[in-house]
Amino acid sequence: MSHTVREKQKLLNRVRRIKGQVEAIERALEDESGCDEVMQRIASCRGAMNGLLAVVLEDHIRTHLVDAESGKDHDGGSATELLVEVVHSYFK
Repeated sequence: MSHTVREKQKLLNRVRRIKGQVEAIERALEDESGCDEVMQRIASCRGAMNGLLAVVLEDHIRTHLVDAESGKDHDGGSATELLVEVVHSYFK
């Protein structure tokens, strides 16, 4: 994916933060932490993964989908922008 090269360092930083979150889950389980703490760490990690996926997916859409002239809606938005909105709503 050539478009990920432009944002390579930002993406790697996100992955490294996620790695730290997964390691925190492992430590919490090893330390027999309470369920609430473990679930909070898992939810945080899941949110970070969804955020990473959203960034990569949005860049993919913007890079590889071309707005056709017929793809304009009545409000002047492009088909790509509409698709990005849907993707963002999925990750909320």
